[in-house]
Amino acid sequence: MTHIVSDSCIRCKYTDCVDVCPVDCFREGPNMLVIDPDECIDCAVCIPECPVNAIYAEEDVPADQIAFIKLNVELSRAEGWKSITKRKDALPDAEEWKDKTGKLSELIR
Repeated sequence: MTHIVSDSCIRCKYTDCVDVCPVDCFREGPNMLVIDPDECIDCAVCIPECPVNAIYAEEDVPADQIAFIKLNVELSRAEGWKSITKRKDALPDAEEWKDKTGKLSELIR
């Protein structure tokens, strides 16, 4: 099992989670983070760090977020999605987007 980043991260990209990850499994895209399932050790320390509750253990992913399991795998291997190991500022309009749902159409690959 692994952990995944869900819809809530899109257009926010808070990076509090990367500071606590002991194995550097987060990958950064233009407006979202994902978790590389080959690197994640299922420690769960990232879950409480996410200010928008975007991180789930794979077995706890809500039904409406199941597609993000495959999406994390795909994007963690995508060209341009590099490892991120240090916290950065969230996106400039993160506060505006943090409580919105159904943001998959906003994802920039």
